[in-house]
Amino acid sequence: MAPGSERLFDSLGHFGRFQACVYFASVFQAMSCGIHYLASVFMAVTPNFVCGIPGNVSSVLFYNSSEASLEDIWTVWTATENYIVVQLENGEIWELNQCSKAKREVSLDLAYEYKGNKSVFSCSDGFLYDDTKWKSTVVTQWDLVCDREWLAKLIQPTFMLGVLIGAVIFGDIADRLGRQRVIWFTSAGQFVFGVAVAFTSDYYSFVIVRFLLAMVSSGYLVVAFVYVTEFVGIKARTWASMHVHAFFAIGIMVVALVGFLVRTWWVYQIFLSIATLPFVLCCWMLPETPFWLLSEGRYEDAQKVINTMARWNKVSTPCKVAELYSVQHDGPVSGRTGDNDAPSAKKHNILDLFCNWYIARRTITVWLVWFTGSLGYYVFSLSSVNLGGNEYLNLFLIGAVELPCYIIACIGMDKLGRRNTLIPFLILSALICVLIMFIPQDFNVLIILANMAGKFSIGVAFGLIYLYTAELYPTIVRSLAVGSGSMMCRVGSVVAPFCVYLRSVWIFMPLLLVGIMALLSGILTIMLPETLGKPLTNTLEEATEIGRNEKSCSEKTPPAQSGAALEKIEMCGPETVSPEK
Repeated sequence: MAPGSERLFDSLGHFGRFQACVYFASVFQAMSCGIHYLASVFMAVTPNFVCGIPGNVSSVLFYNSSEASLEDIWTVWTATENYIVVQLENGEIWELNQCSKAKREVSLDLAYEYKGNKSVFSCSDGFLYDDTKWKSTVVTQWDLVCDREWLAKLIQPTFMLGVLIGAVIFGDIADRLGRQRVIWFTSAGQFVFGVAVAFTSDYYSFVIVRFLLAMVSSGYLVVAFVYVTEFVGIKARTWASMHVHAFFAIGIMVVALVGFLVRTWWVYQIFLSIATLPFVLCCWMLPETPFWLLSEGRYEDAQKVINTMARWNKVSTPCKVAELYSVQHDGPVSGRTGDNDAPSAKKHNILDLFCNWYIARRTITVWLVWFTGSLGYYVFSLSSVNLGGNEYLNLFLIGAVELPCYIIACIGMDKLGRRNTLIPFLILSALICVLIMFIPQDFNVLIILANMAGKFSIGVAFGLIYLYTAELYPTIVRSLAVGSGSMMCRVGSVVAPFCVYLRSVWIFMPLLLVGIMALLSGILTIMLPETLGKPLTNTLEEATEIGRNEKSCSEKTPPAQSGAALEKIEMCGPETVSPEK
């Protein structure tokens, strides 16, 4: 936004009744992003299973447990490497493993141990699944087990790839066509594609529709963030922008609740998709932001929106567009005049983030923190259903623990500083990862509490890094710096599911990787300069100087508020302020 923006908010109010309605309506739909991002934790779960058999079962045997049907044996069959013995009505006896079955050549009596000859077969008759928890999942629907297991493991990474692409595409479209149209399209797209996922007939159409769903979900989250910050004044902008994340967390809690109540995957998907239907039905009422309208020269439309804001906020004399337009064109946009304008005309690229040793070291550290924050966020979230105990309660608590972490992040940023808040929480998350490894596996409650603490710590770091990044870089490359950091965040979200799958190698492997990355990020962050109370820099030379001589700079310059930094970010376009999860 340009300086005229604060003149508008001084006139209409920084967070009046109009802004409150627009804010809560917009962030309400952000819940659907959290819903769809984590929906696969229950939708793509793999239950216990064994090979199918060519006939009707008369009796089932597992060690000393004998039952009349397979449904009764699942509760005692806990070691999946062991086989189940079944006797068919025709007298044949089969040993059933997960990915193969063996027919006993001699079937005189039903016994678990057998030393005679066997004929081994593949699972040509399909599979038998434990449906005591889930009546149906996408894994059971399309037999995504054994040699097709890798297809199940691609479900979440392909979704996250769609998140990455969608954020880039819709961020650019929002600059060209306006925030309002993109919000309409992406919110409607979330509903349409969300419901369409439930009616896909095969695995490949399921993945494709989920990919499109990921694109519109990511697009909505990016554009809605910019949309609400363009309606909120500087006095409320830091808290308002940070708490968009909180509604994403509420979406995770909704996933846990719906997963507990609905155990058929396609019904579960429909319920998740209609959770935010009220917003889809009324989102067409949301106005375009006056600042985008002004940037497009649509002054009459911008004045109409301003008049509406004034009427809702009970302001008798609303600000006139002519006054804003004058300030935006006559006032200094970034506080630079004269010769300093020349460098701003130069086009900058990614190499400018490595122009000298100080900036290069800063860039590597910031990218690592973005990547680690996203990696840790999704590792803790996706792993929550494997902690033991009630998996639905686990996921609910992992989502709920985010709500206070953003409050702590806001307070810490303003009281302790950005770096002094980021370092301890990164190192704390690393220590918690190590601590979890030493907790006995039968201490379920303690393990869950430790994972909640880990999610809380990584959430604080993840919540403040985008604002800190904007303050670390000068105006001429700020857009590039935050945009590239956001891209590293999305790379982390793509890698996270594969990291979780490493539990099959060693149960603590995901935590070990997150702990190492968090510790490394925390140590490197020590070398970053503190930006609290310092003005935003305009040139690479100024940005380098705050790293060389922090103390002298802080003594000579007046404090800068968090909201001012957000205002600078918004000048760069929506893709630069993505709160992408």
